[in-house]
Amino acid sequence: MEKCSHLHNSDPNMDFPQHFRCPISMELMKDPVTICTGVTYERKNIEKWLNSYKKNTCPATMQCIDSFEMTPNHTLKRLIQAWQQNGKSKSCIPSSPAQAAKHEELISLLKTIESTPFKVSPLKKLKSVVEIGDEIKLDFKKSGGVEVLVKIVVQILVECCSDFVAFRACEEAIGVLDQLPLSDEEEDCQTLQLLMKPECIKSFTIMLQRGSAEARFCIVSIFQKMARADFHWNHAIKDEGIDFFKSLLEIVSDEMCTRASSCALQVLIDILDASKKSRLQAIEAGALCTLIDLLPDSNKSKCEKIMLLIKLLCECAEGRLAFIEHGLGIAAISKKMLSVSTAATKIGVKILWLICISHPTENVLEEMLMFGSVKKLVALLHIGGSSTTKARVIKIFKYHGNTWKRYPCFPSDVKDYLGLGYDI
Repeated sequence: MEKCSHLHNSDPNMDFPQHFRCPISMELMKDPVTICTGVTYERKNIEKWLNSYKKNTCPATMQCIDSFEMTPNHTLKRLIQAWQQNGKSKSCIPSSPAQAAKHEELISLLKTIESTPFKVSPLKKLKSVVEIGDEIKLDFKKSGGVEVLVKIVVQILVECCSDFVAFRACEEAIGVLDQLPLSDEEEDCQTLQLLMKPECIKSFTIMLQRGSAEARFCIVSIFQKMARADFHWNHAIKDEGIDFFKSLLEIVSDEMCTRASSCALQVLIDILDASKKSRLQAIEAGALCTLIDLLPDSNKSKCEKIMLLIKLLCECAEGRLAFIEHGLGIAAISKKMLSVSTAATKIGVKILWLICISHPTENVLEEMLMFGSVKKLVALLHIGGSSTTKARVIKIFKYHGNTWKRYPCFPSDVKDYLGLGYDI
């Protein structure tokens, strides 16, 4: 095979990967292009080969070239740039033959995924490779793999969900993304930024509504990692707003996948605990109605999470109003107090306290008596508990004892204990 000797500059000490080298010059490519034979070259080198030297063969394969069209290899260019940004020898040079083989397989899969319209099969294979361990996951991120997957995820916005192949590819890409650890460490910042792009969040929201059970769980799992990694990640969901919370609440209500439901509850806690603005969006999406309906039949773990969410929402006036308007909010909270856990009881008292200090109507106070809230608050005065919880109970009676004392079922010893008397 004839070569241009003045372009060939092979250095045995070069530390960049073989597939980043131009087959002509053996130097790191800056503008890689692929010709009709499928081989990628540095643009200026292949142009000189074809134009200046009037060759009509592929330098690497010696096949005759039918077309002189050159296609920019964006995937390889991104991989090279990612390798350069993250430190050359440290990030891409495998430390053993086995790791070198896995690296080559990873790069080959990424190139295939980028170029083929049939992405599901290579994505499944990619998932099995990424699952192997932390080292290959780090290699995947530093090789530009997240960029390739995010591009597939946002493609469903272009296809408007009508392309089944694109939809399935999106599900598989989400499954791979869920394998990646996310934290607030510097090495994960780029990944978080990509996942928090508005178009990516919008695609995730669509998949929460229409994806398979496994895909929905993976998205919720990704959201949980994002929420824990970045306290301010709520800005990423501001454009989706109500639709985002409606989608999460549908997962919370899904009795077929308790794993996804529990994970979605934790995501809501992470979001609402960090942002009061998000609480208003969740209320508008019907969060309180959904949570109150789920509470009576929830187990201990789920009960505590639901009650914590209700407490967070009731910390704003709109939440308290939605709680009261539901009609069964007080009954649901009363049922769980003293019967689930100390944590649930403490949260239940906080919810009732929030309702009671915000000028409740006579009807609300009657419901508290009718559904057993007052009875359980009285019991808490006798059995004790944390000083904060007891102080809240006493304050509730100080505010509304005069209303409740008129009912014959209100204990006389509580009247004396609180100094309410009988003719106030």
